[in-house]
Amino acid sequence: MTDGDEQPAGAAASGDEQPVTVPWDGDDTVGHPSATGTDDPGQGAPPNGAPSFKDDAGDPGPAAAPNGAPAAENGTVAGDLGPAGDAGSAGRPASEPGPQPHPAGYPVTAPGVHPFVAGGERPARRRWRLWAVLGLVLVLVACGVPGVLLLGLVRDAAGRPAADREDRGTAAERQLRARMSAQLDRQAAALLDGDRAGFLAVAEPAARPALTRRYAALRALRVTAWRPVADGMPAAADRPGEWRLTVTVGYCFVVPGCTPSSVELGTRWRVTGDADPTLTAVEESRATPAGARPWEVSDLAVAVGKRAVVATTPALRGKLPGLLAQAEAAAAVADLYAVAAPPPDRYLVYYAGRAEWQRWYGGGRPKWTAGYAVGVGGGHHDVVLNAQSLTPGGVDDLLRHELTHAASLPDGGYADRSSWWLVEGLAEYAGADGQPVDRYEGLAEARKLVRDGWNGRLDALAPADDASDDRVGGAYGIGYLAVHHLVDRFGEQRVLDFFRAVVHERLSMAEAADKVFGEPWSGLHDDCVAYLRAVAG
Repeated sequence: MTDGDEQPAGAAASGDEQPVTVPWDGDDTVGHPSATGTDDPGQGAPPNGAPSFKDDAGDPGPAAAPNGAPAAENGTVAGDLGPAGDAGSAGRPASEPGPQPHPAGYPVTAPGVHPFVAGGERPARRRWRLWAVLGLVLVLVACGVPGVLLLGLVRDAAGRPAADREDRGTAAERQLRARMSAQLDRQAAALLDGDRAGFLAVAEPAARPALTRRYAALRALRVTAWRPVADGMPAAADRPGEWRLTVTVGYCFVVPGCTPSSVELGTRWRVTGDADPTLTAVEESRATPAGARPWEVSDLAVAVGKRAVVATTPALRGKLPGLLAQAEAAAAVADLYAVAAPPPDRYLVYYAGRAEWQRWYGGGRPKWTAGYAVGVGGGHHDVVLNAQSLTPGGVDDLLRHELTHAASLPDGGYADRSSWWLVEGLAEYAGADGQPVDRYEGLAEARKLVRDGWNGRLDALAPADDASDDRVGGAYGIGYLAVHHLVDRFGEQRVLDFFRAVVHERLSMAEAADKVFGEPWSGLHDDCVAYLRAVAG
């Protein structure tokens, strides 16, 4: 841990606020379990004895809303929306600019994911793998422990620069795009104003059930910014009078002045003469690296704390108080590892039932995965937990590990496989939360890997995609021990400086060691290996 007197940038102590579970309004937020059985109650309940809040975690506080909207209160939850047409606290006219990026926020470039071992008779030990997606090319980087970090390309939350968006089209196409954009702006203003009727008014009746669910989920998540930008020109669809338009939406939850996350959505429209275009469908964002967000496809119950937001399906909302307490405690730890920027304004955690686990963010996770974190741009990483596979003893360290990735990694992730041990070792170090080395739960697996022929190179530690559970867990254990030894020698702050130099500044290990530690990396590497062989060998 960093020195206890040192607070994360922008943090202010406040201990008088308590989180509240969202009050469910069956009229304005669809609160019943899906009739199709998408919710899965009773699967892997989190521990009832959740840790108490760490009030000294602080809250950087929302930046002033540029639209004059009052900031959402910490420790409470929006969700009781009132009758359609009632104005909410986050509204802004469509003509006014949305929240501006936080001056110290992350650049919006790419997202990321990290998996957690699951399966019927899984051991208590956590394991993961790491997939890195840089640009438009997927680069598989195997890892293993509680979570997955999928790194991919996310468009700028405000859309591409205007010059790039003004693709050359005919005058008629440009005019049609402007008419569709005006409808989207009306819908955005209605969403932020809490006007459900206005939000649905731009759509045809057949599209309204799905949009009603989306509206309710976004309002429960306390949407504070919703900035749709047309991406390119409308294209004729397969039926006469129907058109497609790709839209990039920048959005914020809870904090009005956040650096927006972004999502690319496909929209379908019906155009009849000079009448306003009507929305016939909003397609899931499955074409983007992160896949469909939970708020796109599911009813949600939400609880909001000072540093974390936790959401799940209505059937599992009874888990929210304990999960929020655990997420708040994990956030207080993760905030200390924000190495290159202030901590995220909020950590967003989703708790998935069986069907949601297969659908949220594209699904398709390995069967042993129990959780992952996925980057969604704007310095934000959403964390997803698998209700079916979690055990009471595994939630806290899983959250600390994954939220530390969210705090420490750049949006673009990292491309160098040789630094895997450092990235995962730091997250494991945070997950261990100061416990003695001899109590680290992965020590036995690290010992097995050391004894079973590990080649002694940290830069070759990342496990292969098809590695065994023991190999994966052992790799994480060795990464943890190496980082722990560096902290013992140089202190936590200098290790964080080393991490920043390698992962954010993209320096080689040799360059970073010389810059931060003033010693050659070759000697430090051998010293780390000697230490971990002594401890685990």
